Amino acid sequence: MTQENVSNQGKGAIFDLDGTLLDSMGVWDQVDVDFLAKRGFEVPDDYMQKVAAMQFRQIAEYTIARFNLSDTPEELMEEWDHMARVMYSTVVEAKPHAREYLATLKASGAKLSVATSLPPMLREPAMRHVGIFDYFDEVVSVDDAGDIGKDRPDVYLLAASRLGLEPTDCTVFEDLLVGMRSAKSVGMRVWAMHDDSSDADWPAICALADGVIFDFHDAPAVL
Repeated sequence: MTQENVSNQGKGAIFDLDGTLLDSMGVWDQVDVDFLAKRGFEVPDDYMQKVAAMQFRQIAEYTIARFNLSDTPEELMEEWDHMARVMYSTVVEAKPHAREYLATLKASGAKLSVATSLPPMLREPAMRHVGIFDYFDEVVSVDDAGDIGKDRPDVYLLAASRLGLEPTDCTVFEDLLVGMRSAKSVGMRVWAMHDDSSDADWPAICALADGVIFDFHDAPAVL
């Protein structure tokens, strides 16, 4: 990462936020705990894994069905938004050495994009809070890609397109196996960031990814 005179001109890096650049999965764990506790439930062991790749509304619909709640999806999403907005703008932290790595890539000539499932009301406050917002040329979400989740490559392709790059010139940094598979399917390189929420998939992630990291200090200097 600290190599001098490295050039990444004509290359792009596409970053997931939750669990990749942001050490934020604990935020959602706490939201789940607090939300379900108010309704008399504990969080089931498989809940986070079930909803990890879903879009926001899908999670609301799944939660209502699973716990037989009387809330509407809109009511759930509004309550979750309020709980999460406070935590994302005040509590969430960047993964170790994330800021330094983004600065290094930017200086090397790489174009940078975010590809996330987070809505704007959460992603921008979090990115500003941890000091990474200004490094990015583009920020796209699954909503921008036609409400298509990361089980398909649309959001990664949209990010590459907005950067003006071919998919094969892009490297994706992601913590979700389903997202890695999608990015690889369109010829992108993939570096996996370890996150506790993906522990169950770690062997498959290691087999699929071009590289794995636990800290951005070990991320590749050349994309």
